[in-house]
Amino acid sequence: MGQVIRAGRYDRAANERNAIPSLELLGHNLKWHRLDDGVMGGQSETVHSSSDNARELDFAGQINTQGGGFCSIRAPIEGGLPKDTSAVRICYVGDGKTYKILFSDGSKSAFGPSRRSPSWQTDLPTKKGVEDTAIIRLGSLIPSLQGGPTGTDLKIDPTQVNEMGFMLSLKLSSGESNPVETYGSGIFPFSLKIRSIESVCADEMN
Repeated sequence: MGQVIRAGRYDRAANERNAIPSLELLGHNLKWHRLDDGVMGGQSETVHSSSDNARELDFAGQINTQGGGFCSIRAPIEGGLPKDTSAVRICYVGDGKTYKILFSDGSKSAFGPSRRSPSWQTDLPTKKGVEDTAIIRLGSLIPSLQGGPTGTDLKIDPTQVNEMGFMLSLKLSSGESNPVETYGSGIFPFSLKIRSIESVCADEMN
């Protein structure tokens, strides 16, 4: 019963109103809001923050696996990605956990049965305290519906990518369990620092 009450009290709209500006993409400031398992009655919580000059985003918080198991942050992408985008380059410093990167059209029914467009995901392994750069090829992303991979003939359209996000979840993008060694157990903290996000066109990949 407590889980139902928590889900009913989860204020997603307030989270979006209190979005935190940090980092730029295509000359636009990104504004990040949290979306945690509280939307389903869970007890995990994101406490993300930005550096004073908005040049580094700290996706941090606490996972509670009792009744849930994920935290995430999302940011709208104004106007979508350029048509010739083939990848996204991300510079980050992790804590040894495996996160997920998410791209979607930004529709609000991400966890409801009415959702018809997938989110596109890939895993982001990290090493504790080590700066790394990942080039995420859009063609390699896994389509996901209702929290798990789905078979679809759809191809990701960069111009329709109106939102991106980062997530720590008990499930990997494949739908398999995120191992305890790269996720955690019980109640535990996490922190992923994102230092830059850039779109990469097809010409740059050749």
